[in-house]
Amino acid sequence: MPCPEIGDSTGSTGRAPAPPDTRDAGPRLGSPLWTYFAAIITIGFTALVVATVRLGGPELALLGADPLFWVLVVLVFLGELRPVMVSSSALVGGTPTSTMFTFAVLMHYGLSAAAIMQAVAMLVSGLVHKRAWHRIAFNIAQVTLACLAAAVVFGMFGVHSRPMNTWTPTGADIPAIVLAGLAYFLVRGLLVCGAVALHERKTVLRVLKTSLVPQGLVYGALLGLAPLVVVVMEHSAGLVPLFVAPLAAVYFTATLSMRRDHQAMHDGLTGLPNRKLLILRTEEALAEARHDERVGLLLLDLDRFKEVNDTLGHPVGDLLLKIVAHRLTHSVRPGDVVARLGGDEFAVLLPQIRDAQAAKEVASRLRVALTEPVRLEGMTFDLDASIGIALYPDHAPDFELLLQRSDVAMYMAKEARSGVEFYVAERDRNSPERLSLLGDLRRAIDGAELDLHYQPKVALQDGRVEGVEALLRWWHPVRGPVSPGEFIPLAEQSYLMRELTQYVIAKALDQAARWWHSGLEIPISVNVSARDLLDSGLPDQLSAGLARYSLPANAIHLEVTERILMTDQAYSADTIRTLAALGVPLALDDFGTGYSTLVRLQRLQVDEVKIDASFVRKLGESADDERIVRSIIDLVRSLGLRAVAEGVESADIAAQLRGMGCHAGQGWWLAEPMPAEEAVVWLRSRLRLPMATSRVD
Repeated sequence: MPCPEIGDSTGSTGRAPAPPDTRDAGPRLGSPLWTYFAAIITIGFTALVVATVRLGGPELALLGADPLFWVLVVLVFLGELRPVMVSSSALVGGTPTSTMFTFAVLMHYGLSAAAIMQAVAMLVSGLVHKRAWHRIAFNIAQVTLACLAAAVVFGMFGVHSRPMNTWTPTGADIPAIVLAGLAYFLVRGLLVCGAVALHERKTVLRVLKTSLVPQGLVYGALLGLAPLVVVVMEHSAGLVPLFVAPLAAVYFTATLSMRRDHQAMHDGLTGLPNRKLLILRTEEALAEARHDERVGLLLLDLDRFKEVNDTLGHPVGDLLLKIVAHRLTHSVRPGDVVARLGGDEFAVLLPQIRDAQAAKEVASRLRVALTEPVRLEGMTFDLDASIGIALYPDHAPDFELLLQRSDVAMYMAKEARSGVEFYVAERDRNSPERLSLLGDLRRAIDGAELDLHYQPKVALQDGRVEGVEALLRWWHPVRGPVSPGEFIPLAEQSYLMRELTQYVIAKALDQAARWWHSGLEIPISVNVSARDLLDSGLPDQLSAGLARYSLPANAIHLEVTERILMTDQAYSADTIRTLAALGVPLALDDFGTGYSTLVRLQRLQVDEVKIDASFVRKLGESADDERIVRSIIDLVRSLGLRAVAEGVESADIAAQLRGMGCHAGQGWWLAEPMPAEEAVVWLRSRLRLPMATSRVD
C-alpha cells in the first residue's frame, strides 16, 4: 500500500504558469500529520539502521556475490515502479508487486536483506517519480516496520533466517507464513491509513473501509506466492524470473479494470471527477460530518470562456479547460474534490470546513488562481469566475439541494458581478414544494417522461402551415399535469435548464426526422432560454443532431426572448451569430416589451419576430394595443423580417392581423397544441389548404 499522495509536483498544462501546488510543501511543522510522520520515520529508520548494522560485512559480501540476490533486486525495483492499481480512488492507491519478492527475501535471507533491498528500491522509485522527500522517507519507514513485524512473527515460530543461514518453508510452516504475512499487511495498511486520514482530514474508519478490502485481496495473492518463490529459488533459481508472467497478467487485468472504473467516474477531457463521483464523495462527506463542522459545495462557472471558443475554436477551448482544471486542483486543500460537471462548469467539494468564512477563503483562492493570465495561440486571455457557495447543514440537507442552491448562489454572483456569493434563502424563489418538484423533474428527464406537443404556425393570408412550435408537457404521476409555467422557470433557476433544453432539442430532432423522412417537411421551433445561449455546446448539439438524422438546417428553428437581447447582449449576440451561421433559423419570441431591441435586430441574423400574445389578445378592445401591434408589424416588415402573432384566439383577431400585414399567427383559434400523433393527422389534412372564412381547425 503506497504512501498517500501528499503533493507530487506536476507540470502545468499548456503554456500558462501554474500556481504553486499548495499540497507539495509537506505537512505543516507541528501539525498532527507532521508529528505522525516524524514519529514513524524516526522509528522506521532506527530499525533500518539496526538491521543494516546487524547484517555485517561477511554477509553483505555473500549477498553481493549471489547472482540470485541481484535478480531479486531487479524484480523488486521493477515492482516498485509499476504497482497494481485496484481502484481509481485516491484513498485505495496501488499495491506494489515488489511485495511478493520482498517477502520472499525476508523468508529466505532474513530481515536485514529484505529491509535494505526494499529501502533502496523505494528510494530509486521515489526519485524516478519525483516524490517529495517526506513521502520517500515515510514509505521506507513503514515498509521497514512491516518487515520487522513479519520477522518478529517468524521468530516466534523459531525462524531466524540470515544470508549465511537461509530458510526454505515447507507445508508445516503455513501457519507461520500466514501470520507473518498478516502482520506485514496490517502494519503497512494501518500506518498508511493513519497518514491518509490525517492528511485528507478523513476518519481512520472510512479510510480503512475504503482501502483495506481491495488492497487485502491483492496483498493476499502476492504474499501467498512468496513461499513458492522461495521454494523455486532453492531448487532452480533460473526459474524465478518466470514469476513475472503471472504478475504481468495481474497487472494488466487490474489496469484495464481500473481504467474502466476511472472512465465511469471521471471527465474524459480534464480527468477530474464527474457528477457521478462527486455525488458519491458528497454523500460520504455528509454521512461523516460532525456537528461542529460544515460541508461546502462550490459551483464555479467561467465568465469569459465562450470568447475563447468563438475566437480560437474548441481545441483551444479544451486546452484552456485543462489549464483551469490543473489550477483548481492545485489550489484546494488535500481531501477537497474538484469535479467538472460539463462545459465550463466546475464544482468543488469541501468535505470538512470550519465555517462560512473558511469556505469563502477557499473560493477567493480559486478565483485568484484562475485570474492569472493565460497565453494561448499567441494571445493572452484574462479569465474570471463566478462562484456560488452552499453549506451543509446551513443551506441544504443533501447533495441535490446543495448543488441546486450553490447553482442559485452562482447566478447571484453573476448578476451582482461580485465573484463569490453564498446561498441566501430570501433571494431564492424556490419553496420546499418547488424543490420537491425539482427532484421529480430531474427524475422525469432521466426517465424520458416529458412529452412534446406541437402547435402549428399558420400563414394568415392563405392558411398554409409554415411550421409547428414544440411545447413541453409533463404529466406527473401524483400531481397530474404540471404547467410549463411552473416547472420551466424552476428549471431556469437551477442546474437542470441545460439538460432540459438538450432533452427537448433531442426529442424535436427525432420527431423532425420522422416527419421529414416521411415527406412531411414541417420545421419544428424550439424555445431556448438565456442560460442556453451561454452554453457553447448548443450549436454543437444541433449540428451533430442534424447530421445524425440527415436533416437540413431549417428543419429546426430556435426561438429566443427579447429579454435575452436586452440583458445578455455581450454573450447572446455571438451565440446567435454562431447558430445563424449553422443555418438554423432564429425567431425573437414574446416581442413587445421594448423597442430598443429593434436596433439590435439589424445586426443579428433573426428571421422573424413573434408579437407577444398579451398585445394580440386585446386587439379590438384597446386602441393602444392595436397601435402597438400595428407599429411592431410595420417596423418588423421594414427590417425585412416576418411578423408572427401569438394568441390568435378569434376570427376577428385573425382578420385584423391579416389587414395589418402580419405574416403568420399562432393561437387556439388556428390550432391547439397537439401530441405528435394528432399533429401528424392534422398536418396531413391541413397542409397547403386555403384559409377558410371560419376557424382554421
